[in-house]
This record gives sequence, C-alpha cells and structure tokens, in this order.
Amino acid sequence: MLYKGKKMSLHAEIYEQPAVLGASLAHNRAVAQQIAQALPLDHVSHAFVAARGTSDNVARYASYLWGAANRLPVTLATPSLFSLYRQPPRLRDALVVGISQSGQSPDIVEVLAEGRRQGQPTLAITNDPASPLAQAADYVLDIHAGRETAVAATKTYTAQLLAIAMLAAAWQGDAAQMALLDKVPDWITQTLALDEQIAALAARYRYMQQCVVLGRGFNYATAFEWSLKVKELAYVVAEPYSSADFRHGPIAVVSAAAAAQGFPVLAVAPEGVVRADMQALLERLVAEHRAELLVISNHPALLELAVSPIPIPADTPEWLTPLVCIVPAQLFCYHLTRLKGYDTEAPRGLQKVTKTR
Repeated sequence: MLYKGKKMSLHAEIYEQPAVLGASLAHNRAVAQQIAQALPLDHVSHAFVAARGTSDNVARYASYLWGAANRLPVTLATPSLFSLYRQPPRLRDALVVGISQSGQSPDIVEVLAEGRRQGQPTLAITNDPASPLAQAADYVLDIHAGRETAVAATKTYTAQLLAIAMLAAAWQGDAAQMALLDKVPDWITQTLALDEQIAALAARYRYMQQCVVLGRGFNYATAFEWSLKVKELAYVVAEPYSSADFRHGPIAVVSAAAAAQGFPVLAVAPEGVVRADMQALLERLVAEHRAELLVISNHPALLELAVSPIPIPADTPEWLTPLVCIVPAQLFCYHLTRLKGYDTEAPRGLQKVTKTR
C-alpha cells in the first residue's frame, strides 16, 4: 500500500484479481464447457445481451470476442423496450444473455424473462447465483468473485470478462485456447508490480479535468471501462472512442485544445490486429495535435511514443489483453482519485447496487 493509514478496499480488491480469476477458472472451466455443449452455436443465430454500467462494457467485449472466435453475432439489448415501452423485439433463434454483478436490476431481469416467454435459451452471468437474474435464466455462470466491498467494480469486472473468454474457448472446443486462460492471473500479477510506477505517473494528471480514452477491437470495451472509472472516481470528463470513430469528427476536440499543450489522451493499444491503426492515430495526435499520451501496451514503439507508458506482459495474446490492460487502468484511477483528494470508497452519487427499470 502506497498511502499511510487504513488500507482502502478498492485497492485491496484490485490486488485480489489474480486469486479471484484463478478461483473462477477452477470453478467454471467445466461449467463453461457444459453450457457450450448444451447451447451449440449451430442452434442459435445470434446472442442478445442485456447489461448496464460496467457489465455493459463486458458485453462490448463479448461482441468482439464471440464474433471473432465463434462467428456469433452479438446484439446489445435496449432494456427500456422491455421494461418501460413494453414492446420487446422478436428474439427468435437468439441466445438471450444477462450480465450483471448483482443480478438485481429489474430491466435486465425483464429481458431474460421475455426471452423465456418467447421460448429462447437464457444465460445469466452474475456474482450472485441466488439473484433474480439467475432465477430468470436457464443456465447460470456464477463468476465466483466473492464479496466486492468497493462501490467501483474491479474484480467482478475482470471475472465477468473471464466468463466471456471461457465460453468463447469452450464453444471453439480448443484446449490450447482454454489453457491460455491459466496464464491470465500471472499476467495480472506482473502488471500489479507496476503499482508504484503508476502512482508516480498519475501525479502528472492530478489537475486533469478532461481527456479522451481510445481503444479498438477487443479493447474497445477497455476504453469504455477505463473512461467510466475515471469519471465515477476522479470526476474527470473522459470520453471513450474507437480509433476509427475518433477520426470521424471527435479528433477536433484535441485540435481545439492544442493551444493548451498536452491534451491528455489515454490509449489502450496492445500488439494485435488493430495495433497498426492505433499507432497511426497516436502518431498523428502527437505530431499534428500536440496530444500527451498515456499508453497501455506491449508494443515497444507505442510505449516509446507515450509521455506516460505502462507496459503489459509481451506474450499476452490480443484476445485476452482486455483482462490484463484494465488492471493498470484501475490502479491509475485509484491513485488519481487519491491525489485529487477524493474518497475512493464513497464516490458521490453512486451505490453498490443500482436498480434501473
């Protein structure tokens, strides 16, 4: 712990993630394989996924990973059509999935309940197997993250990402891909060793009031989750974008701020299919817009480009980088919040369980 006094639960729970993911793997590898066998993908046309908040970012990861690994189209649900408008869409041939840490939000439960009414298979991914969401589902994947005390979700988020990855590997029937998941806890442990380095670089951003957060592909989800944590903990206006969408207009935000040198751009850009596109954009932002880069990556050129580089293990495969990249982002948000003088344990306006209708 870097700060004197009482150890904060948010910081402790960030550190619990290697153990939590190891336990989740032990409990759920067979469960994921059973679900994959019970729900073969030749029996469904697409996955229809309902989630809110942090879990919505898990759904974004599912849309990329299940699409890339399993060729399964993913539709992100609009729960208000179910809970408020009472005009649910037709769900024929869909696997209806609800993702919620607490499993308590009525609108997400209603999506699964409607899936059942329409005769479609339903799956809950949750940290509470006794929750209303789990009760509404035909199949339940309990992420086994344990009690999460901090309001800001950390270990439940990565455990949900792991659930998505386990299902992808199980549907592939690829033992090598499933075995790669065993390396995730160690990769995260390696990133936790950068805690003091991340605390030091966070000090540079103590007075930051706005920024953009960039990611693409699998890490589009990471950009959204990092942005969410910056907003809800440090109260910084942080806008997430894919590198592709950012070129379609929002890049002007950085141009407008060029007079005040060093507009902060937080980027998740590990090695992989989208790395070249991310690198081209980041090089342009530095050369043409005088942006200041904080980059999470395992690609040397991108780390050299950044004013504030955060390396992740070089051998992390792209499809698993979201589980690893978000951990230094969580640490950055934790330290930035403390440096700004805010309470990491009681972010204003938030509660642990949010029930939307």
